[in-house]
Amino acid sequence: MKCFHFTNGEGRDGGEESGGGGVSRASSKVTWTRSLSVASSSVDTRRSEFDSESTRDFASAVSFCEFLTQRRANDLRVFTFGELKSATRGFSRTLLIGEGGFGCVYRGAVKVSDEAKGGRDSKLDVAIKQLNRHGFQGHKEWINEVNLLGVVKHPNLVRLVGYCAEDDERGIQRLLVYELMRNKSLEDRLLVRTTPLPLPWTTRLSIAQDAARGLAYLHEEMDFQLIFRDFKTSNILLDEDFNAKLSDFGLARQGPAEGCGHVSTAVVGTVGYAAPEYVQTGRLTAKSDVWSFGVVLYELITGRRVLERNLPRSEQKLLEWVRPYISDSKKFHLIIDPRLEGQYCIKSARKLASLANKCLMKNPKSRPKMSEVVEMLGNIISQTSSQYEPASQSIGENEDVKEESEVETEVESTKQGHNYLKKVFDIKEIISLRNRSVGKLDWRNWTPGLVRTW
Repeated sequence: MKCFHFTNGEGRDGGEESGGGGVSRASSKVTWTRSLSVASSSVDTRRSEFDSESTRDFASAVSFCEFLTQRRANDLRVFTFGELKSATRGFSRTLLIGEGGFGCVYRGAVKVSDEAKGGRDSKLDVAIKQLNRHGFQGHKEWINEVNLLGVVKHPNLVRLVGYCAEDDERGIQRLLVYELMRNKSLEDRLLVRTTPLPLPWTTRLSIAQDAARGLAYLHEEMDFQLIFRDFKTSNILLDEDFNAKLSDFGLARQGPAEGCGHVSTAVVGTVGYAAPEYVQTGRLTAKSDVWSFGVVLYELITGRRVLERNLPRSEQKLLEWVRPYISDSKKFHLIIDPRLEGQYCIKSARKLASLANKCLMKNPKSRPKMSEVVEMLGNIISQTSSQYEPASQSIGENEDVKEESEVETEVESTKQGHNYLKKVFDIKEIISLRNRSVGKLDWRNWTPGLVRTW
């Protein structure tokens, strides 16, 4: 999925220039030893190159940059280039886990002080991002992410362990050290067809809730509002327990000042995920992230990318393809990821699609806040969990058997031509719908039949 940058009109360019001077002044104050560099996600391999003039620092003014510096946590470790070179066996290609426009990501192990062991050193598995040392490609995003991740702390945001920033005869060495997310990204687990096992339905709901919590924290729970601006499946990383964490804060932008409704900025992001009003006008709000979240919800439901060039033209754009199905209860199941093989709750899938539609409202003001999205997802998960309990399943099975025997008795007493066939059809429809609603299949009641295709 390609990232993009473009502007619409001179007015917006002027707005950017007014803040651009502040960016330059702020950047000039940041030395290599203070710039704590963090650049994009450790597994995002689909990022395209950005022009140095096409992006803007998160610290859009000197005062805000100083605010972040004052608030910055002191637990970021400064690594030497030699330490990280040794941790990656000389940046061996065998340890490469990701590659993008800003550089390569390697798996490695570093020594860190463990307070639980009396301050003794212990090994920590990490992901090491090495930025391209030729020129300043991605440098602003790199500084931007360090300034941010040195301040914010949340269970659903990826943790920055440390950084390395050295100048030598080979050029500028800029490296970032993250906690290792063993299950890679949501894109890798959900959308890459070579993945052996699909993500279970309940895991998809949990991932959606974790990601929503991360966005809610950025939008509503800090001293300042932060707009993520590049929310997508490749920027949602999964740990060993499939807990989701947001990564890649290089394009993050401070929200509008009090009394202002939006931030005017150059349009950057990823095709298919950016909110239409932001693409058309350059006016950025937190509701732009809400739109992107709605897109990701449909990717979780369907198991399809937001843009698939190898499909027929009518199916290439995800939001256009699902539109005729979501309003038809009889056809809705056709858009659900077929790799789930019926192992899902149809009611929760419909509710998740309804939530996605709320996030994708044309009017940004009509979209919910992310805290409201977290609450709605919690309700969906609790209702889904109750339907997956063994007790409820056994009760449902008993009711199925009882209803089947009662209706079969009635059919036996009224075997009369067409009426008999009609009742048998009705019985199988009832049983099929009931089984589908609890996420299981009953092959005993299945018989082949003709399907109307017009």
